[in-house]
Amino acid sequence: MKRSDKKGQITIFIIVAIVIVASGILIYMFYPQIKMSLGFESKNPSEFMKGCISDDIKNNVNKLSLQGGSLSPTHYMAYNNEKVEYLCYTQEYYKTCVMQQPMLKRHIEGEIKNAIEDNVDECFKNLEESYRKKGYDVNLKKGDFAVELLPKRIVVTFNSSLTLTKDSSEKYNSIKVILNNNLYELISITNSILNWEASYGDAETTSYMNYYHDLKVEKKKQSDGSTIYILTDRNNQNKFQFASRSVAWPPGYGINKIAMTSYIVEEN
Repeated sequence: MKRSDKKGQITIFIIVAIVIVASGILIYMFYPQIKMSLGFESKNPSEFMKGCISDDIKNNVNKLSLQGGSLSPTHYMAYNNEKVEYLCYTQEYYKTCVMQQPMLKRHIEGEIKNAIEDNVDECFKNLEESYRKKGYDVNLKKGDFAVELLPKRIVVTFNSSLTLTKDSSEKYNSIKVILNNNLYELISITNSILNWEASYGDAETTSYMNYYHDLKVEKKKQSDGSTIYILTDRNNQNKFQFASRSVAWPPGYGINKIAMTSYIVEEN
C-alpha cells in the first residue's frame, strides 16, 4: 500500500473519531430537549413540575438570601445596592437588640410560597394540557401546597391528586419537587448568630468557621452601629446576609466597649 493511501486512511479515521465525539457531546447537552421533541419525557408529574418551577424557586431564593429573608424588606439597611433586612434591632444605644423574625425559617418558607404561587397555577395548566395532547384523559384535583426548608434541600409538596388514563389508569395522590440547596443550614447558623446579638450585642464569627470548614462568615461593621453578616458556602457560593443593630455606641463617644459588653452580660 502506498504511503499516500495510508495517510488518507488515517485522515478518514481521525475525521470519523471527531464526528463520533462531537455527536456524543451534542446528545449529552441536548438530551432533555431531544426527549421532549420525540415524546419520550417522563410521565411522572413531579418531574414536569420540577422543570416548570425550579428556576422560579432558585431566583426567589437567591433574592431573599441577599435581603435577609424577605423579598420586600420594610426595615432594612442599604448595603452594596441590596436592601438587607434587620433580623435583630434596637434604635437605642447600649441596649441589646430584639429579634425581628423569631420564626425565620417559617417566614422564609412563606415568602417562597407566595412568590411562586402564580407560576404554580400556570404550571398545573401546562401539565394538564401536555398530557391531553398525548392522548390522556386528565383528572386533576388541585389542593394547597407547602414549601419546606430541610437539610440540604428545598421540598415543595402539592396536595393535589392527578389521575391519568389512557390504555390504563395511574393515580398520583401528591406531587413533590425537591431541589438541592443548603439554605436550611445557613438559616440555622444565622439563628445562632442572632441569639448572640440579642443576648450579648455581638457574635464571634471565627468559631463558626472553625467548626464548619466550608463556611465563610463576614462581619461588616457600619458607622451607625449596625452590623452586616454575610454567610457564604465556599463549595457552591450560596450565601445569606442580614443586618443587626445591637449595643451601638453614639458617634465619637469614647467608651471601653469590652467593659460595656461585660456590664451588659452581667445585667442580663
